[in-house]
Amino acid sequence: MEFLEPAFMQRALIAALLVGITAPAVGVYLVQRRQALMGDGIGHVAMTGVGLGFLLNSSPVWMATLVAVAGSVAMELIRAYGKTRGDLALALLFYGGMAGGVLLINLSPTGSNANLTSYLFGSLTTVSPEDVTAISVLAAFVVLVTVGLRRRLFAVSQDEEFARVTGLPVRALNLLIAVTAAVTVTVAMRVVGLLLVSALMVVPVAAAQQLTRSFRATFAGAVLIGVVVSLSGTITTYYVEAPPGATIVLYAIGVFVLLTLLATPLARRRARAAEAEAADPAACDVRVPAGRRPGDDARV
Repeated sequence: MEFLEPAFMQRALIAALLVGITAPAVGVYLVQRRQALMGDGIGHVAMTGVGLGFLLNSSPVWMATLVAVAGSVAMELIRAYGKTRGDLALALLFYGGMAGGVLLINLSPTGSNANLTSYLFGSLTTVSPEDVTAISVLAAFVVLVTVGLRRRLFAVSQDEEFARVTGLPVRALNLLIAVTAAVTVTVAMRVVGLLLVSALMVVPVAAAQQLTRSFRATFAGAVLIGVVVSLSGTITTYYVEAPPGATIVLYAIGVFVLLTLLATPLARRRARAAEAEAADPAACDVRVPAGRRPGDDARV
């Protein structure tokens, strides 16, 4: 357990644990909404916040959070009202955020391209005690929203029109998902990096879907995979000189490939069972076990 001795590794592992929980917890809703690349766009916008933090000599994490939240709200409003030119507006927002971050951090007397690289791809040695405090507070918010409002968020992500008919505040929930995604990006940027955080939101969810058939199982499986790959990648980079973000993402992709290979025989058995049921109608008399609800098997 040599890797637990340095103080910087203790801070990095705490941050990695929180990132492994929060990124897939938000990603499960983004995947359902077919917004898998939203985290990537928010990461571009958050770069301006990082540069602004260096320029104003304030916390880059908190400044990136404010800018990312503002950018995510703008993205959601563009998605809702943008019509034909919505994609162009989003492109301008993304590229403007990246260009603004590069410009501001180079104008700062304390900033440099080396500082920017640590935020783009993650860095274990730069996670400060103040960063751990900020990440912990932001992660608590993400967990509170994604777990406490999971039924409402799932309903909105599954079918906005149906959610609106049932009386849910669809617009407010959509904005809440966008804001939570923005907060998650800033939580993850010190470990995974702004350019790779979207992968940690999406890949664990896709991996969990290979073996699960319900929202609850997918959520739990994605978070478990996120935690395992985040901690494993962080520990690996202690012994091997490699960017933590790239290592974590490659581990996540490896888990996805492995679970896909394992799920193939299972999918074939399910297909044969479905064919057998179709051939024998009497076998289709399926009862819902006591204590379960029809919605428990909703696929994410």
